[in-house]
Amino acid sequence: MSENRMRARELGIPLMGEPGPWNAITDVPGVEVGYVTLVEGDDVRTGVTALLPRGRDGVGTPCAAGWHSFNGNGEMTGTAWIEESGSLAVPVVITNTYAVGPVHRGVVEWVRAHCRGMAPEWLLPVVTETWDGHLNDIHGPAVRSRHAAAAIEAAGSGPVEEGCVGGGTGMRCYGFKGGSGTASRVVEYGEDRYTVGAFVQANFGARRELVVAGVPVGRELSGQVGAPDPEPTADGERPVPPGAGSVIVVVATDAPLLPGQCKALARRVTLGLARTGTTGSHFSGDLFLAFSTANPSALTSTFPEDDGSAPYESMRFVPWGRMDPFYGAVVESVEEAVLNVLTGAQSMTGRAGHHVPALPLDRVTELLTVRER
Repeated sequence: MSENRMRARELGIPLMGEPGPWNAITDVPGVEVGYVTLVEGDDVRTGVTALLPRGRDGVGTPCAAGWHSFNGNGEMTGTAWIEESGSLAVPVVITNTYAVGPVHRGVVEWVRAHCRGMAPEWLLPVVTETWDGHLNDIHGPAVRSRHAAAAIEAAGSGPVEEGCVGGGTGMRCYGFKGGSGTASRVVEYGEDRYTVGAFVQANFGARRELVVAGVPVGRELSGQVGAPDPEPTADGERPVPPGAGSVIVVVATDAPLLPGQCKALARRVTLGLARTGTTGSHFSGDLFLAFSTANPSALTSTFPEDDGSAPYESMRFVPWGRMDPFYGAVVESVEEAVLNVLTGAQSMTGRAGHHVPALPLDRVTELLTVRER
């Protein structure tokens, strides 16, 4: 029987800021999200998530971009080129740790088939991961290159499904079922209104650390719900330390920003995660990427034409001294995206009979109500 799950705001959790219409990263015009979810037999609990900054038709058109590693115990391919060029022109694809290889190949194959004019001589996909080996047979070949293409083809705008879907299918968060989540904030800038959206693949945090709307609910829930954190493992397996796993966050905005300003947004992701209680485990790879869909004619890196011309590019951008509202939007949307993972994900049993309970919504509501009194 399916559990009655909902988003954090529907549960009545008090959250700051004005969200966009869908309260999702897809509130940023052009951004699309697609999933392939793989649940097979007892051992396969995994998948692939694709985020397209400008949709399928916009692959190859650069976005200003920057990335940040809060803790480098993880992988995000393509970051050397983002650091060098300040641009992102490919899909961002998220999966499990051992599936980076086939997914990377799948992105190359999809771009080659659909975007022949995009630097056909070379391509540096952005593929990133979190570890789902507790619920999923991570050594198995479940994720293939075709699943990357399928996730890209499935991408669309509008409301985004959350919880146990896509690359987040087999993940854990704060000792409860984790997965995929998103949120957004509207930022007013003079007469303009921009959107900042965050997407999270959450697989981090120890149960005792969890904080919801400023209330340390994890202290009350530790040892009281489901199996302990960490769970007992099968013979021969070492227990995974609480807080291990990783978190990937992608931030998007339509505000015109420089690459360095996108990098500054990526750094603020850490503060949004901290609001949910994490102290940043050594065993968690916490990698963040931010991009701006403004200035579509800038930051190109095509081979030069041998016609004697020497073109210039220009960019419009928010002054550095006016960035604070955008930083706040990142912090608020990341916090809410993590909570949407926890309130939306359902309990799951997977490899070797391992079971991960869902966050008990009734108990969380009770703890928040007691704190208000």
